[in-house]
Amino acid sequence: MAEQDVIELLMAQHGQIRDLFDEVEQAPPDKVGEAFARLTRMLSVHETAEEEIVHPYARRKLDNGQGVVADRLTEENKAKRLLLDLHQRGVDHPGFWDGLAELRAAVSAHARSEERYEFARLRAHTSTVERRAMAAAVRAAESLAPTRPHPGTESMTKNVLVGTPVAVMDRARDLIRKALGKR
Repeated sequence: MAEQDVIELLMAQHGQIRDLFDEVEQAPPDKVGEAFARLTRMLSVHETAEEEIVHPYARRKLDNGQGVVADRLTEENKAKRLLLDLHQRGVDHPGFWDGLAELRAAVSAHARSEERYEFARLRAHTSTVERRAMAAAVRAAESLAPTRPHPGTESMTKNVLVGTPVAVMDRARDLIRKALGKR
């Protein structure tokens, strides 16, 4: 199964993220908030898992892994800041659509860079067993990840120390909003 390989799993998620951007852009006005909430959650969970599992492994395993990961973290921080700004201002803000276009461009460029500079090299320097183990670890990290953007936590250590309590708060907030029928 393709999703047992961490590279295939993450690339499939990149496709899901593209689809979620399309969903937000094509949603009727009364559904934009719900679609944007799904996009926010997916981006937040996906990036946290990469930061906790994939980037530390790439740092150790790849030639110039430090540089490759540093570039990806810079891109991730920019995208998180854009996403947080959109999330805080809300979908009714006059600048929402321009901000969404900027976020989409940043996320797309980041995904292409990951696939080209990190994922392709990881595939060449890891075994099937390693990639399967990383896929399982990514799934576990996603189940505990924050559901909203938190710029400044782009490392495994910060995600573990800060991310876990923040994730609990995010998920509690999600449950309360769901119970109240809000998004």
